[in-house]
Amino acid sequence: MLIDTHAHLDLLKPRNREALFIDRARKAGVGTIVTIGIDADSSSAAVALARQWPGVYATVGFHPHGAGRAVYSGLDRLKVLAASPKVVALGEMGLDYFRDRSPRKVQREVFRTQLGVAREVGLPVVIHDRDAHEDVYSILKDRAQDLKGIVMHCFSGDWAFAKRCLDLGCYLSIPGVVTYKKAGVLQNVVKRAPMERLLMETDCPFLTPTPFRGSQNEPAYVKHVAEKVAEIRDTSLEEVARQTTANARAVFGLED
Repeated sequence: MLIDTHAHLDLLKPRNREALFIDRARKAGVGTIVTIGIDADSSSAAVALARQWPGVYATVGFHPHGAGRAVYSGLDRLKVLAASPKVVALGEMGLDYFRDRSPRKVQREVFRTQLGVAREVGLPVVIHDRDAHEDVYSILKDRAQDLKGIVMHCFSGDWAFAKRCLDLGCYLSIPGVVTYKKAGVLQNVVKRAPMERLLMETDCPFLTPTPFRGSQNEPAYVKHVAEKVAEIRDTSLEEVARQTTANARAVFGLED
């Protein structure tokens, strides 16, 4: 059994056909899906989906792309949403210096505020980090000991940065990118990192793994991520599934 620790079920097309994707995931051996909030509306949608479907859990948060639109009344709403029993983390939050869709100063401010909310409500955090490694690390390092857990979503750093994140107690979440031919840096991280700190994700509908690259990603495809991780580490798919499922249950407090 596998867990897709990062999916955007509300963004899959056709819309409002979540049952189709959840069923296909279960048939592929994916028993649990964490669907991710990226703003107030999508966080509400994630909570609604988690309430509706067994085996689906939610996170609530503001993606850095929307940090410029995130007002503090909206951030306060996260506390209300986080009270749902099927909300397992705050996020997706962090910094994105690649797109720069929100001013960097605002991104950092909203990131810090969300970390404070996570500490207050006692939930782990899911971190978005794109071309912003040093600032993400700087903000996290002084707060890591006060957080219940840290997941580096769609990990994109090299092994040196991975070691620094691991030293903070972070989990490294591995997306479909690991299956790409030019993903040598990420594959090296997967090979060297402790299995006890790896998670599997799709980030669907984005980052579709080989052999489905070019089409919409979905939770069922997390199996292809796990198969590639097993190949890189010269171990079995069953071992990858067992350990990464245990890891996800530990950091998110998921039911067995």
